[in-house]
Amino acid sequence: MDSEKILSRLVQIGTVSDVDNGKRRARVILKETGHTSGWLCVLATPPFIPDYNVPQRTEFESGGSGDASFASHKHDLIIKPWMPKVNDQVLVLYLPVFNGDGFILGGI
Repeated sequence: MDSEKILSRLVQIGTVSDVDNGKRRARVILKETGHTSGWLCVLATPPFIPDYNVPQRTEFESGGSGDASFASHKHDLIIKPWMPKVNDQVLVLYLPVFNGDGFILGGI
């Protein structure tokens, strides 16, 4: 493959066709060619985001403006790292070698 073709496929846009949340990977239909990619790894989220489906708790110790409607309360919530969903548009980066692996950089 010549260098011009390699460079032209480095960064591509596509639509997610399949997702494997457990392995943090997805398959993408590439906009330019219409071909479906192999499994592409989704870049890891920043380390300050907890693991997938781990419960988190927020606590407010005092009310706002002294109003009784702002009494102390708690919220249970779950923070999930970003993963694309089927039909999401994503930006893909391929390594600049023949049949190089690719990675999903994020959503568009």
